Order: sequence, then C-alpha cells, then structure tokens
Amino acid sequence: MDKIDFKKTDRTFYTGRTDRWELVDVPEWQFLSAEGQGDPQCSPGYTAAVSALYSLSYGLKFRSKSVHDRDCVVGPLEGLWWADDMQAYRAGDRAAWKWRMMIRQPDWITDADLEAVRATVLGKIKGAEAEASRGAIKAVALNAYEEGRSLQRLYFGPYVDEAPLLIDLHDRFMPEHGYQPAGLHHEIYLNDPRKVAPEKIRTLLRQPVRALAAEQER
Repeated sequence: MDKIDFKKTDRTFYTGRTDRWELVDVPEWQFLSAEGQGDPQCSPGYTAAVSALYSLSYGLKFRSKSVHDRDCVVGPLEGLWWADDMQAYRAGDRAAWKWRMMIRQPDWITDADLEAVRATVLGKIKGAEAEASRGAIKAVALNAYEEGRSLQRLYFGPYVDEAPLLIDLHDRFMPEHGYQPAGLHHEIYLNDPRKVAPEKIRTLLRQPVRALAAEQER
C-alpha cells in the first residue's frame, strides 16, 4: 500500500528560501479546521482545538487504510492568523488574535469519513476535561481552501521573533513589488518546537497577494 506524504508530493508548498520571498500559486486542497481566539501559548481553547485536529486526523488516516485501502502521512499543523484590528495583530496583542488551525487531508476523504471517525473519537473521551474535548471535536469541520497567488518564505527561529520579517513584508517588500494582501497570514509548522532548539524551529510563512494594478503583476 502506497503512503502519500504531502511534504514530498507537493514539496514546493512545504519548503522555501530563507533569504527571500518567493511567489507561488497554491491550489485548492481540503483541510480539517477549527477556529478560535486568544493567545496560543495560554488559551485552553487553542490547545483543545489542536488536540482535536490531531485526534481526528489520525483517526482518518487509520480509516483510510481500512476503508479506502490508501495510506497517508498526517500533514503538518497549519494556522491562519488575523485580528479585527490588524494593528493589534502587528503589535503582538495575542489576546485579540483570531486563528483557524488546520491539517490537510487527502482528496478522497469525505464528510462521511469524518463523521464516522468523529463518532468513534467522541465515544472514547472520558475524564474531567471531557466536556471541553467533546466541544472541540464537534467543532472541527472539513473544508476546501484555496490561496492562489502567494508569497512564501522559510523562517528559522522562535515564533515570537517573526514580527520584523512580516512587517518588512507588508511595509516594504509588497509595495516595492506591486502587491497587496489578498488573504490571511498563513503559517505552516514544519517541526515540533518541543523537540528542537528555538533557533531550529522551522515555519513556512505565506501571504496571499494580488497585484496593485494589472500592469504591476510580476
């Protein structure tokens, strides 16, 4: 049985240069997703959402093997980030941050697969935190998402140190090259920050864009 690994089959979209922004065209894929608000470092809702995404993703992996006779590597955690007031986002006011955490799924996974796995996972939840866990599991959805034209760059280092790079992207790079934002800030987490030194954390930063004018497209 072949095993699909998105980081290998779609390598362009899971790696990048560390010294410059590159332009890519990201196709439509489907994801498990969960939304919320608050500081990811201390928000119980964020922790519960990420746990739910992984529980369901691994459940779908095992169901895919048994029902569809197809296997896949569980993809990396991804996040879309924004705030109602983007100055709060840029200033690092994490309590105001909104997020949609996601894990990509193979195109053969269906809503019926998700509901079957969801029922199984819900049936196994026990203990003092059962209510919060059940709520997070029930809130996960299977959605298509297409970014299209985007700028991306590979970043090594702690998440809290990304801000200068992103400010430079929005305040200098995009205006100089004739682009403006066309979607939410996107991060793809390529390794586990609990298992590597802070300077070795790998994050792919991505920003959907559109040309300021047709003649400025590059």
